[in-house]
Amino acid sequence: MSTGNIQLLSDTLAKARSEDRAALVAYLPAGFPTVDGGIEAVKAVIAGGADVVEIGLPHSDPVLDGAVIQTADDIALRGGVKIADVMRTVREAYEATGVPILVMTYWNPIDRYGVERFTAELAAAGGAGCILPDLPVQESDLWREHAAKHGLATVFVVAPSSKDERLATITAAGSGFVYAASLMGVTGTRESVGQEAQELVRRTRATTELPVCVGLGVSNAAQAKQVAGFADGVIVGSAFVKLLLDAPDLSAGLEAVRALAGDLAEGVRRS
Repeated sequence: MSTGNIQLLSDTLAKARSEDRAALVAYLPAGFPTVDGGIEAVKAVIAGGADVVEIGLPHSDPVLDGAVIQTADDIALRGGVKIADVMRTVREAYEATGVPILVMTYWNPIDRYGVERFTAELAAAGGAGCILPDLPVQESDLWREHAAKHGLATVFVVAPSSKDERLATITAAGSGFVYAASLMGVTGTRESVGQEAQELVRRTRATTELPVCVGLGVSNAAQAKQVAGFADGVIVGSAFVKLLLDAPDLSAGLEAVRALAGDLAEGVRRS
């Protein structure tokens, strides 16, 4: 049986903490702008300084995602991206870099594909786990059983609206890290990431020893530095995707995401 890379993920986050900094977690959708181009984009953000990468599994109804990621998902889906391409992206990115790679996906595609098949293939590809934004903890037993069997992390999302008791339930069931959604609403770059995120991290940490990584809204080094002041990891997605969308060609896009990763990697190294 193949085992995934949950230990690599934990070690990577612990190493960042030992260096007194937050980890930089980058998000990119598989199959965007093409499958090959997406793999090159993952390698580029890692070359720039990303410690961990989340690969998005494009979905036709991405309820948590803002317009930028929805646009990229639509391009990937029209390009014919399949779960096999997501697994290939994980495998090639991991084999080329040795960095922990997770898949971020809504539950429906896994449910249709088959939980055992999905977890076995993700582990065989060298994946570190899954972020499941719409899977309720109370309905997650089957997933968690197979994820644990294959050495994969189960990362749940907490939000400012989550009550303390609910936070404790979510963090007790999760592994790898906790994804703290910094604001109510959908993903996208924002002017400020703010107090709500800091308070959510504080409340989440009161319930768990797991690292707490903050996403939804970080787009530049100043914001990364701000979030790194109180979180274990800084998650950036829409800012990378927007650069690829706006670039005149793939090579310009790859250079742009590598450069942004470098700026963000500086930002998370708190002064």
